[in-house]
This record gives sequence, structure tokens and C-alpha cells, in this order.
Amino acid sequence: MAVLVGSLLGLLVMLSGCFLDVKAAPAYFVFGDSLVDSGNNNYIATTARANSYPYGIDYPTGRPTGRFSNGLNIADFISMKLGAESVLPYLSPALNGDAFLRGANFASAGVGILNDTGVQFANIIRMPRQLQNFVQYKNRVAQILGVNETERLVAQGLISITLGGNDYVNNYYLTPVSLRSIQYRLPDYTRLIISEYEKILRQLYNLGGRRVLVTSTGPLGCAPGVKATRSRNGECAAELQRAASLFNSQVRSVVNRLNTEASAQVFTFADKYSMNMGLFNNPAAYGFVDTTNACCGQGRYNGVGLCTAASNLCRNRDSYLFWDNYHPSEKANRIIVDEFFEGSSSVMSPLNLRQMMKLDN
Repeated sequence: MAVLVGSLLGLLVMLSGCFLDVKAAPAYFVFGDSLVDSGNNNYIATTARANSYPYGIDYPTGRPTGRFSNGLNIADFISMKLGAESVLPYLSPALNGDAFLRGANFASAGVGILNDTGVQFANIIRMPRQLQNFVQYKNRVAQILGVNETERLVAQGLISITLGGNDYVNNYYLTPVSLRSIQYRLPDYTRLIISEYEKILRQLYNLGGRRVLVTSTGPLGCAPGVKATRSRNGECAAELQRAASLFNSQVRSVVNRLNTEASAQVFTFADKYSMNMGLFNNPAAYGFVDTTNACCGQGRYNGVGLCTAASNLCRNRDSYLFWDNYHPSEKANRIIVDEFFEGSSSVMSPLNLRQMMKLDN
């Protein structure tokens, strides 16, 4: 009996040691636009919402959540990879208790780098406000954990930021002749938004971010919403592709420069453009059948207008690269996030997320 008890005690000690070695999932903080918004816009008066059927049709609850997806979005899959539940929208009343200390999603559909991007949506949470909300979040956490532990929570966590696409699609190219396109040639406009983006990234660093994922835009000219008005035979619109390439190359340069200044690998650049073009160029390898049309929509390429209950709706969402006129399907989001964590230096520079999360920052 004494031998049995001793063996059980030894087993418990060994198991407790195993549990002590298991690290809690890092906090995660999300900034950006509709590609990562998990429902903040449901809590404000805006037309930039995804809170009606068939959005969320493949979400675990089968109901719309405010995500511009048939199911999970990029931020959800990043949370899963970090070993945690999806971080909640900052405006959600459910963001409290343990969930509050896991981080928050500050993103808002429709926003861009520039404050005049998305004006047609009337009320969205623009970047200055997202950053103010982050400061407010940190102050609230400091009341629970103290200032030093709060700074550690942020520094050891992950920040992701997804911006840029709306500054072209919903600003420069919003109309055939927009105010910004009158003011600036495309290269000059791109330099303008890059200069403003660098200020945002510096603010994230000053607010304690030490692991920051900066995603590029995807191939903007290939979105069904762009093709509907700018493509004759289903080809990607060259002008929007050029805009995306100009923007992405300069964002990568900013990331490199900020890392050099910090003498550390604080920021990492995800080349989502190349990742997506890999899906376009070899869809069968990923199980996609249709990379031209949106699953949900109407008009040419199902790219005209919003996805609604009256829209055409595909049966097999996993066979479509695009869910609606501008947003990838849940399956595409999952594949992209896999690349964030495992991708080579050709698409994740200087580090993929698996490497970055091992750094002692």
C-alpha cells in the first residue's frame, strides 16, 4: 500500500511539473480593417457591417458575427495557432474576466491608413481611435495587474495590423475620378499613405509592441468587386495590381527600417500578395475550383454590391477562394494563416510567426 501511495505521489509530482512547463497562450491584439474585424462594427452606427445572413453561415453557431466571412477570419486562425480562443471585439460587453487579459480585437471594417478612407460608411473606428482604445485597454489592465505586468503582457504578446487595401479600393479608386486621384499620381499617393502608416507602426512600438505582424495587401486587382467593373474577361485589373505592388514593396522597406532602428526583430512582414497569388496560380493544389467569382454576391463575378440573403450563394464554400466581393473564404483565411506561421523568408520577412513567438522580447 505504501508503495502504491508513493508511486501515485511520484506520478502527481511528475504531472504537476509537466503542467508548470506549459506556457499560457500569449495575449493577442488586432488592429485593422474588415479582413480582421470580429464584430466591433456591430456596436456602432455604420453601414459597414456583416451582421446578417448569409455571413457566418459556416461559423460554429451558424449565425453572423460581424466577421466579413462565411466563418472564421484571419484573426481567429491566428488565435487558434497561438493556442487560445478568438480574442473578442474591444466593444463587446463579453470582453471581461480572463477573456480581457487574453487581448482584444480593435479592428473596424472600412478603415484605412488615411482618415478620409471609408467616409462613405459614415461611422467607423479609424486608426487614431483604435490606438486610443488600445491605450484605454492598457490602462484598464494596469488597474488589475499593475503597470509592469501590463507592459510585459503587451511585449510578450502578438500585435497584428492589416491595413492598406481600403485606401485604394475605398478611396483612390472608389470612383472613376476621385478627389485623391486628382490630388496625387499613384506613386505619390502611395508615398503619402506609407508615410502615415509608418507613424502608426511607430505608435505601436511606443505603446509597447515588441512582436508586430504587418500584413501586406492581397492582389487587389483580383477581387471580384474590382473585376466586376475593371476586368473584361476575368483577368486581374492591372492598375489595382500595380497599386498593391507599389504599396507592399514600400511597407516591407518600412518594416526593415524600423527593425534596424530598434536593433531587434520587432516587426515582421507578411507578403499576403504572393501567398494569394500562389492560390490563384495553382488552385487545384489547395482544393479550390473557382478563384474568379465570389461565393456570395450578384452581377459580374458575383462582385456587384453586398452579400445578402437575396444574393447568389454557392453550395460548397470551401471550393471558392472568395467569399464575397472583397473578402476571402474561411478556407483561404486558414491557408494564409498557416503561411504566417510556417512560411519561408520569401513571404515572411524577417521571421515567420512561429519563429517570432520564440523570441525573448
